Parts: sequence; structure tokens; C-alpha cells
Amino acid sequence: MDIEIIEMAERRGKFILKNSSPAMANALRRTMLSDIPKMAIDKVEFHLGPIMVDDKEYESVTPLFDEIIAHRLGMVPVPTDYELFTYQDKCVCGGEGCPSCTIMYSLNKIGPCTVYSGDMIPLGNAELKVKDEFIPIVELTDGQAVLIYATAVMGTVKKHVKWQAAFGVGYKYLPIITIDANKANDSDVLRVIKLCPRHVFEEKGGKIVVKNSTDCSLCMSCVAPSNGAITINSDDKNFFFTFETDGSLTAKQLLDKATEILSSEASELLSQVEAL
Repeated sequence: MDIEIIEMAERRGKFILKNSSPAMANALRRTMLSDIPKMAIDKVEFHLGPIMVDDKEYESVTPLFDEIIAHRLGMVPVPTDYELFTYQDKCVCGGEGCPSCTIMYSLNKIGPCTVYSGDMIPLGNAELKVKDEFIPIVELTDGQAVLIYATAVMGTVKKHVKWQAAFGVGYKYLPIITIDANKANDSDVLRVIKLCPRHVFEEKGGKIVVKNSTDCSLCMSCVAPSNGAITINSDDKNFFFTFETDGSLTAKQLLDKATEILSSEASELLSQVEAL
């Protein structure tokens, strides 16, 4: 099994899984969706009572219930560094919470204003500030304020969707597009260039050629109009993947972690089978 990177941006990626099988492609997809650990806010503490700022008293109240604000904070992508953090129940602190398994954020705002995710200040390490700074949390009117302490821990989406790092993970069989060279310059075949919804074909030297086969969605809308000049098959050993991340991990980090987890699980299964 090999991986050929087609595009690897900060939060999205495209790659080809080569010399594999549908079972392995599906296993990789499920691993990316459900097994990637990440940090997310799991505990939120609200200050109750009046808040004094510059000799003015603000009421610790918002238009939303505390549970709704806590849920919104939990869905904010939190930066994840595997070299710094581990699962709380596997930490040397015994699950009590320490800098090796938790991130503490403070949120202190007075109205009137809109409270955004960027108002969350990490305690201790400024590099752990959330990257998406303009996710709206709540609107405060004059006289209202919030003082919140939120704790982020590591988990996976198997426990709650707030720990899901990958989104839009999909794959398809790599298309195999064949053009009959003797018919490549026929007018009916050239007409396919405009008919293709994904703009897979282009004209070069008066002949139709494939511009980018990975854009093909296997819709077959080009086959019939070409009068047999174009044939499309799917390769069940090579798969074209696309995915995005929520920003807590880069696309490269997520793919590296997914392959690491899949390899580890495969090795463990092999050991158990050999033990039988």
C-alpha cells in the first residue's frame, strides 16, 4: 500500500491510495473519521454573581443558557500537539488534570459586545490560542458580562462529536479513461468536452485529451455521445481520497496519525491471529 500526495494544504488534502483494496480504503476512511484523537473543551465553569470592572458592576448573565454556551465552546477547534498532550486517564497525574493532559482557557468579557472564540485566552502557553478567532459564542448587552474557565482534554469522536478532527472524508475508485486515437478528432467526440460536467477533457492539436482524470466522477455522461471513442472503467486497486480538518490538526498531521493508528491496529490483529 502506497500513498501519493496530490494536494496537502493546511486544512485540506487530496491523495491517491495505491496498490490497495476497497476494504483497506474503507478502513482508512473510518480511521480518519472516528479514531483520530484531539483536544476539545470538556469542562466549563461559570462565575456566578456580580463582576466588578473599573468600579462598575456587571451582571454575570447572558441571553443564552449556560449549557448552550458550554456546548458552543466544546465545538471550538482546539490546537492539538501529540508531543505535549496525552489522554487524561493515561497521564502520570492519574486523571486529576495537569499541563500534560489538559489545557485551561479563560474567557472574560463585558458588554455590550459579541464574544468570539478568539476571546478565549490559554493559561500558560500562548501558542495554544485557538486559530479560528471569529466563531461567535454569545451576544452581551450593556451591563452583562461573562467570566468562564474552560478545560480541554484529549478524546475521540467515539465519545462525542466535538472530538472529530476530520470532515468530508471521501474516496472513489481511480478512473481509467481510454480514448480511441483513431476517433479523437471526430466532431462528435470533441463535443464531449462541453458535455462533461467536471471538465475532465480538453482539446489539444485538434484532438480530445484527458486534462485531469482525478476530476472524473464516473458519471459516464461522456461515453454514449462519443459513439464508443471514450471508455471509462474504475480501478479497484487505486483510490482517490479527499478530506478536510477542523483546524485542530493540519491535514498532514491527521493523515500521518491515521496511517499510524491503522498500522498499529493491523499489527495487533496479526499478533493475535498468530497467537491462535
